[in-house]
Amino acid sequence: MQPLDGVKVLEFSTMITASLAAMMMGEQGASVVKVEPVEVGDPMRHLGSSKGGMSALFANCNRGKQSLGLDLKSAEARTIVERLAAEADVLLCNYRPGVMDKLGFGSEHLRAQNPRLIYCAISGFGTQGPDRGLPAYDPIVQAQSGFAAVQGAGKAGPEFVRNLTCDKITAYTAFQAVTAALLVREKTGKGQHIDLSMMDAGLFFLFPDGFMHKTLLDEDAQHTLPLSEMLYDLTLTKDGAITVSAANPAQQLGLLKAIDQLHLMADERFNSQEKLLANLDEFREVLSRELLKHGTDDLLRKLKENDVPAAKCLSYEEVLAHPQYEANASIDRFEHPRMGNLVRIKPPARFGGERAEPGGASPAHGEHTAEILRRLGWSDADIERLVAEGLAFGADVQAAKAPS
Repeated sequence: MQPLDGVKVLEFSTMITASLAAMMMGEQGASVVKVEPVEVGDPMRHLGSSKGGMSALFANCNRGKQSLGLDLKSAEARTIVERLAAEADVLLCNYRPGVMDKLGFGSEHLRAQNPRLIYCAISGFGTQGPDRGLPAYDPIVQAQSGFAAVQGAGKAGPEFVRNLTCDKITAYTAFQAVTAALLVREKTGKGQHIDLSMMDAGLFFLFPDGFMHKTLLDEDAQHTLPLSEMLYDLTLTKDGAITVSAANPAQQLGLLKAIDQLHLMADERFNSQEKLLANLDEFREVLSRELLKHGTDDLLRKLKENDVPAAKCLSYEEVLAHPQYEANASIDRFEHPRMGNLVRIKPPARFGGERAEPGGASPAHGEHTAEILRRLGWSDADIERLVAEGLAFGADVQAAKAPS
């Protein structure tokens, strides 16, 4: 039995945060209905590499869901959503503050009808303050929560993590908050409202090490270099690049032994931890010159023999072919009915020693509209009318005409 078997999730989202959180819940057993506008659906469907009218980004965040296409401003949509929310355990949304209330799907309204509902509202910056209504994208949140400052520490200036980092951090935070609320509901029988902002989730994630040197406020606090400046070095070799994290004296000794530079331990510039930190840039320059003399594979072998944490900087192809991922059964290959052959990454957590399989195919826009409306009691004639009037969208309009 999967941890979230029987949990029903209703998702209103554009882009990553609510979509990924809902997918992770689905891959632990929940059933997920994704409600999308009739025009183009979730804009993520159209971003980046694609095939069969669906982007790989969308497929990677929406496995195993049902898609319901609705004109969310219509009276019919309000009735449909109220029916779905009445039977749901969780509602996830990531529209700007106030949008769901204007549509008639606000937390107080839906939870009054279903007191067991856990309503998680994700925003960019929160529900109060000067930025509450502004559009939020990952680079904006990275800039405002300190990621760009941390990435650029010791360099020419701020740099971004070139990945939708804050979007995904927020998704994981939402997933954790919702499952915690489900646990509370088991004790109390009551749902609750959860507010979560990308900006808060980003800073909370970054702070423990990224703001380590800004945590202690008293004048007698002893400050050293941030970990980002000490551990994250890219080192070129004769035929590639590696990273070495010699974080303590034993590992630093092992590094010097691996490259035949033990004499540096006696060098007046580096012969204590304090001197090493004071002359870290010079020490790195010496090491860089020596490491360039070695081939990558031979160097990694020597470093591992001396118990020094090190890794080759892998290409995309090398990552997917790495034998450790094979040993962990991390990667799945799947034939999607519209997108063809896909690579998928399995959920990382193992329950009872078993790794969960990824969910089914990501849905076409409105693929399950007719199926969901029939289940809620709409007749085929009503479904055909909604589709004809543009109030609902089905990926296959003929599905509404098929016998139930």
